[in-house]
Amino acid sequence: MKDIYIAGGCFWGVQWYLKKINGVLDTKVGYANSNIENPSYEQVKTSLTNAVETVYVKYDADIVSLDYLIKMLFKVVDPTSLNFQAEDFGSQYRNGIYYTDNEDYQAIEKSLSEVAKNYDKPIVTENLALQNFFLAEEYHQDYLDKNPNGYCHIKGH
Repeated sequence: MKDIYIAGGCFWGVQWYLKKINGVLDTKVGYANSNIENPSYEQVKTSLTNAVETVYVKYDADIVSLDYLIKMLFKVVDPTSLNFQAEDFGSQYRNGIYYTDNEDYQAIEKSLSEVAKNYDKPIVTENLALQNFFLAEEYHQDYLDKNPNGYCHIKGH
């Protein structure tokens, strides 16, 4: 089992989308790389915490690769959008892949280089070590399962 932390705009849709992929065993939404301990959504949306809305993904690497997860993410998220996706604006909506295993850095770099070939603009997706991750409030967890008509920047929801 491996884990990775993936950000691509509002975490509601990213969680909804990623957990449908075969080999993804668990997902949780939260705030990554915050400069304050255990930030609330109200604090995160001010952009003062530097936190990013992120989905924790536990996956079986024998079933699904990190490269595949990244490629699937960029089917629904624009990797050239800095600090926004669709109608969501702010640094908390930036794109990023945050690793806990240093060996994942090179794999992520390789995947991002491959993705970049499909775009004329530069890829702005972060590839950084995870510094911290704080679970979001309970109402954010599996939000689109609880609220099927809720807002989502990912088409097809």
